[in-house]
Amino acid sequence: MAQKTIYLIGAGIAGSEGFSDKALELISVADVLVGRQRHLDRFPDFRGEKILLGEYPELLSFLQSTDRQVVVFSSGDPNFFGVGRFLLRNLPKERLEIIANVTSMQYAFARIKEPWDDAIFLSIQGRGMGRSIDKIIASEKACILTDKINSPAAIARELIDRGAEGYDAWVCEDLGLPSEKFTHTNVKGLLTLGYSDLNILILVRTWEAKLVQYPIIGIDDDEFASFKKLFTRQEVRAVALGKLKLQNDQVFWDIGAGSGSVAIEASNLIPNGKLFAIEKNGQYVTFLKQNLDKFCARNVKLVEAFAPEGLDDLPDPDRVFIGGAGGNLEDIIEQVDRRLKADGIIVINAVTLDTLTKSTEALEYHGYQVEVVCINVSRTRPLTEYKLFDAHTPVYLVTAWKGAE
Repeated sequence: MAQKTIYLIGAGIAGSEGFSDKALELISVADVLVGRQRHLDRFPDFRGEKILLGEYPELLSFLQSTDRQVVVFSSGDPNFFGVGRFLLRNLPKERLEIIANVTSMQYAFARIKEPWDDAIFLSIQGRGMGRSIDKIIASEKACILTDKINSPAAIARELIDRGAEGYDAWVCEDLGLPSEKFTHTNVKGLLTLGYSDLNILILVRTWEAKLVQYPIIGIDDDEFASFKKLFTRQEVRAVALGKLKLQNDQVFWDIGAGSGSVAIEASNLIPNGKLFAIEKNGQYVTFLKQNLDKFCARNVKLVEAFAPEGLDDLPDPDRVFIGGAGGNLEDIIEQVDRRLKADGIIVINAVTLDTLTKSTEALEYHGYQVEVVCINVSRTRPLTEYKLFDAHTPVYLVTAWKGAE
């Protein structure tokens, strides 16, 4: 006997009037309703069986064995952080019919009168914050489903720790219930509030991203604050970033970051990446902090350490740029080699022949294929009615990757 269709029905924000006529008709002829208690309570006169939604594997086992007509409730859209993803992955799609409703996130944006088509949506319910904080920091607008542990206050503490406090915040509680409440505050204000267990946090950056004033790549050298103009020049940065072959969501180490010019332009190219600027020299760190703030490099974390110290606490990198080694080049390469992910790439900025020789020898010793590019840059400077070229010191870019076994 063929099993009957399973209907995934999104529950509206309001009571039973939040369901479409089609949804109400399907509910009226169902044999079983499955959902959270608040969903089941909306149908006190239902004569069939009601099952409280528990662990998803238990639900799956029941649905695989039953031949009764079943309706499974989900909040809003079952495919939006709901049970839909799990069931679509584990049941034949032809057995499922999905009837979506307005999500709580859509409803919350409507109530605070804020457009939502440019927001990112995250759920940290039972998942932990992890990469979610990185995604929030890289975004102008975020909507987050929270839980008791990963509360708005916990999120606020993480944002403050990362120096990302420039948000308006709305805590949207008990949506659709008599106790519905909307509180408008800022990130620090989130630390002082109490919350209902059912809440959504909306964060909207309160200032326009300064990056709109600058190119994603090719920022003029004069824009960077630096110590004695010691940083990776514009033309060299462009080639180095090309050699790194950056992709979104990657982990990037900029070792000996100096002014942070490479990390900053890398952050523009991979806004969802996780970037670390490692620098210990106090004179450089002062300017590095200024540049990170000026260019809103929100997904770059400053690590004040003298590499290879400080690298142990970082996630394994996909890409590594070494702009300065402070005499520890071999030790740094050894540490990077232990941590670099498969298909990872290392690019080293060598100005002296000593650095070039040490880097190529160390990389080849560890089994890397090595390519060296010599970059000679000359820029024009005005002189009366003529233009002459000023030659910059040649730079060697050493690119390394593991060859085939």
